Amino acid sequence: MNDTLIPLVSIVLLIAGILGTFLPVLPGLLLSLCGLLIYKFGTESSLSMVYIWIFVCLTLLSIVLNYVIPARTNRKYGGTRWGSIGSVIGTLVGMFFIPLPFGFLIGMFLGVFVGELLHDANDKKKAWNSTKGAFIGFLYGTGFNFIVGFAMFLVVLIDIFKS
Repeated sequence: MNDTLIPLVSIVLLIAGILGTFLPVLPGLLLSLCGLLIYKFGTESSLSMVYIWIFVCLTLLSIVLNYVIPARTNRKYGGTRWGSIGSVIGTLVGMFFIPLPFGFLIGMFLGVFVGELLHDANDKKKAWNSTKGAFIGFLYGTGFNFIVGFAMFLVVLIDIFKS
């Protein structure tokens, strides 16, 4: 491939990855990481391998945090272990069984709400607050993913203009 096509493909993947941090139909940081790797190994870039390893670690961390943060914030907002477990189960079930782009999100919220109601069927307010906490956790995770994806984009962009 020529010298302009590889950086262009990388930039397109990085932008798609940034969009994927909040659009669940795209694999977010994985697309960004692919764009970064294609740029690093497909061009004669002076980009340090330190950046690659940092972004690989941050991407792996974000995959774990996308499941853990909503469950933790659920508990911070008064949820119980039942809500946290419901969050994880609902997210997984929603990803595979709700045929909408936001199936995982719907599944997570339903999982938290149902989990809390299974724990105490009389306390709907607590179940609602727990679900609200899971939503706030989702926003934290999405924000983290966006920042990491945007950082990858900036690192590549700066390297392109530096050369």
